[in-house]
Amino acid sequence: MTFSNHAPKLLLLLLATFLMAGCIRYSFTGASIPAGVNTIYIPFFPDQSQSGLGDLSDRLNRALINRFVNQSRLSLNSEKEDADAFVEGAIQNYINRPFSIGGDQQANINEIQITVNASFQYATAEEPMWTKSFTGSATYNVLENPVDGELEAAEDALQQISTNMFNDAVSNW
Repeated sequence: MTFSNHAPKLLLLLLATFLMAGCIRYSFTGASIPAGVNTIYIPFFPDQSQSGLGDLSDRLNRALINRFVNQSRLSLNSEKEDADAFVEGAIQNYINRPFSIGGDQQANINEIQITVNASFQYATAEEPMWTKSFTGSATYNVLENPVDGELEAAEDALQQISTNMFNDAVSNW
């Protein structure tokens, strides 16, 4: 048999494979959220870290809302008592330390590390699905723009934390 004898079969097989692949979709858009869970309460996490950044709680709150509301079918509820699920906790630790030392023995790269203790619970459950610490970290160049660099690194660390919290919550769905 030659290739020309198999070409129509291979073409048909490839076409069927592409058509079936288009039907498969992986997403955290809410397809697997438990029945009856439609709302989530996400309060501000108090900043107990003494970070010196006045808006750390606001930044974490925005990141969590973005993850849980924009990447699932859940809607935000402003009252814990009326929500089907809730996530809460506190910012425990904020560290800004040298990460890389230059030739002049001065830090040129610093690392921000943030730790948040949090829990996720369904309103109907007696106990949280999880209670744990989440840590995020990012680096910035202290020689370029140290103030904006620190803020951007803190934002990146909080994004990591919110992503990990969301992933841990949806892994049970």
